[in-house]
Amino acid sequence: MAGSYGDWFGAVERRGAMFLRGMVTAVLFGGLMSGASVAQTATVAAAKPIKLVVLGDSLSAGYGLPAAAAFPARLQKALQDKGIATEMVNAGVSGDTASGGLARLDWSLPKDTEAVIVELGANDALRGTDPKVTREALDQIVTKLKARNIAVLLCGMYAPPNYGTQYAAQFNAIYPELAKTYQVPLYPFFLEGVATIAKLNQADGLHPTAAGVDTVVKNILPTVEAFLSTVAGQRS
Repeated sequence: MAGSYGDWFGAVERRGAMFLRGMVTAVLFGGLMSGASVAQTATVAAAKPIKLVVLGDSLSAGYGLPAAAAFPARLQKALQDKGIATEMVNAGVSGDTASGGLARLDWSLPKDTEAVIVELGANDALRGTDPKVTREALDQIVTKLKARNIAVLLCGMYAPPNYGTQYAAQFNAIYPELAKTYQVPLYPFFLEGVATIAKLNQADGLHPTAAGVDTVVKNILPTVEAFLSTVAGQRS
């Protein structure tokens, strides 16, 4: 009996050890798989296109140009060439003012919007709108976007000289002051490298040609890259 008992106990012990090793292996393997799954999820999340909206006027809407030549489309292509995937929404409306952009803000942005490039104010400046009105509208736009945890890149605009130096000083100060107040990145002048250059503008002298849009994109691209890098880094 003692021998039989010893054989039985040894068999149970061996089976227990095998079971234990199996459990340890399962736990470790499961942990590794879980880690792999987490890593894979993180990779997918990082690769997921950033939902980016361009909220603007005719300068970004693509006035006088085919849809494929408008600023959002050309920016998306430039970002894609850099390996940055975006789901781009052109929320530009020709003739819009900062107040107009504010009025349509809620329905212009999809619910899953992650980032917005705000390009508004050119029509305000052309019409001589009181800078206080423009400032208040842009202030509310930025405030509303931040309240929705949407990242903001503010594009500045300069007033034409025909309204005088005092008006220009008040208007031009709107963008850097708002960017500083709300700690959002600023691209100082949306039409940098394009404004007043005849060959890069349409016959009206105000709206970029396709080549002009490409120049805008080339100049703003580093700022947008840095902006979207921050957005991607803040994804949970």
